[in-house]
Amino acid sequence: MHKKSYFAHYHYLTCAKRHFILLLQTLYIIHIYLARNMTQKLPKGALFDLDGVLIDTENQYSVFWGNIGREYNVGYNDFAERIKGTNLTSILNTYFPDKATQAEIVNRLNDFQDNMSYDLLPGVKEFIANLESNGITMCIVTSSDDKKMETLFTKQPFLTKHFTNIITGDDVTNSKPHPECFLKGANLLDCDITDCYVFEDSINGIKAGLASGAKVIALSTTVSPDVIKKYNHIVIPSFEGVTIQHLSTL
Repeated sequence: MHKKSYFAHYHYLTCAKRHFILLLQTLYIIHIYLARNMTQKLPKGALFDLDGVLIDTENQYSVFWGNIGREYNVGYNDFAERIKGTNLTSILNTYFPDKATQAEIVNRLNDFQDNMSYDLLPGVKEFIANLESNGITMCIVTSSDDKKMETLFTKQPFLTKHFTNIITGDDVTNSKPHPECFLKGANLLDCDITDCYVFEDSINGIKAGLASGAKVIALSTTVSPDVIKKYNHIVIPSFEGVTIQHLSTL
């Protein structure tokens, strides 16, 4: 073979090899992308706790219940943290069996809630829009009672507009960490609980979500991430910059 022809042939083979390798790399990248997106399964329903998940109220409640615990000498320094996620009926029957005391606390709580701020937590509006654009139905599942919800919807019209499905503490027999509330929420959405995501910030709520069979996304708005991770491996600081597509890969 002529020397020039040899080098030309060698150069051609080298370039062809490089192009072939580049093609294989491109095909591999496409394969990975398609595999991830074809297997990505979005939930059919989203079940939201309220305080500390959608609205920034947990710190306010910590102050209220901390004062109540000290005034009535319940015997727990961590009383406000201990009862997070528990409905009012359970709190009263467990720690304040006297009916007159219960009535007094309820009146004080109602007055307190009438004057609370109900600001949305960061990223909530954007995340709700993301869910709605993907056809995912939503339900608030809260330990709050019906009266508090009336106050909330008066002061926070955004939630009134986007949430018509609601389970309150008045709708269940068993308080969190029992899964009854989330099971009822899924039923209200006409979804299997295994097709739902639960969004929670309290330990009792996380336990309830896991016991229900749902996928639980914990928010570290109330409890530190290090503590929450002992109960649930998926933890986010807030909804800021979060999409349901991202959560479905965790």
